[in-house]
Amino acid sequence: MHVYLGADHRGFQLKDEILAWLQGRQIQFTDFGAHEYDAEDDFNDYAKKVAVAMTSNTDPDDFGILLCGSGQGMAMQANRFKGIRAAICSSAMEAMEARMHNNANILCLSADENSHNYIEIINAFMDTKPLPDEKYQRRCAKLDEI
Repeated sequence: MHVYLGADHRGFQLKDEILAWLQGRQIQFTDFGAHEYDAEDDFNDYAKKVAVAMTSNTDPDDFGILLCGSGQGMAMQANRFKGIRAAICSSAMEAMEARMHNNANILCLSADENSHNYIEIINAFMDTKPLPDEKYQRRCAKLDEI
């Protein structure tokens, strides 16, 4: 398992906390930034880096995590890439359903919402596998149509 992370200035502190947690679990990761607060950076740049890494990746156990103020901008940008299914999740249940039903491969989180248990959400996303049912595979294939 490998995790690709990206965050803008509003998400970089939470990203660093998640990186420390990943290190503690000895999970490999690539950190695409931001590495410091820069109010002039754009979420788009980090979302693109993670999406490109994910589209060139063939390991179904690998996934991305994107963080910005709301998670919305990151999801919008990442979902413009074929093969990317970025989901904004604010609970473990949403993370599990995004993985099971939609084979989400990028988890988008709101760095501004302090009430979420991010580790619980990431664990749920990481530990849940897509359902093998043909109905869900058909629907996921339609997400990749342009």
